[in-house]
This record gives sequence, structure tokens and C-alpha cells, in this order.
Amino acid sequence: MSQFENVSVTKQANVYFDGKVTSRKVTFADGTVKTLGIMLPGEYEFGTAAAELMEITAGELEILLPGSSAWQQVVGGESFNVPANASFKLKIHQLTDYCCSYLD
Repeated sequence: MSQFENVSVTKQANVYFDGKVTSRKVTFADGTVKTLGIMLPGEYEFGTAAAELMEITAGELEILLPGSSAWQQVVGGESFNVPANASFKLKIHQLTDYCCSYLD
């Protein structure tokens, strides 16, 4: 899906790592939430509360998922899941555009 209909978008951005990662919250009529964001090249570590589906719409990165010792390459058009209550590491190789869905 390249466009969302009938949603609310929070104006204020979520800003992380001195502005190198930003996102905006999108709330759907049924209460579900996604964030749309951009990550600049660099290395980052994130923590989750809810399980997440990360859809990479453009860019290139590597992810180190919880419990894994091997980095996995992900490019635009691919996605990955992160479990709830976990942390994961990212190596962003080029400007990366993403959509994060929070799963219950």
C-alpha cells in the first residue's frame, strides 16, 4: 500500500540520535498506529515495547535481531519483524525510508 486513507498524522516528529532518525505517527480510524520515518547513514540501537513490522520502502541497511549473531541485509521493498520487549541494532548504509507497524 503506497497511500493511507482516513488517518490522523501527528505534526510533531519523533527525533532520535541528534536528528539522524525521524518519524511521524499515523493513527488509523480503528486506533492502530504506524510510524513513517527516515534514517540517515549510521549505527543505531532501538528498543521495542510492542512487536513491530518494519517495511523498508527505500534504502539499504543491516539489522542484528535479538538472539542472532549474524547481521541480515535488508533493502527497499523488503521487511523484517522485531519481537516485543527487545532491542535490535541497525547499520544504515544509505538514506532509508521506512514504515513501522506496531503489532499486538
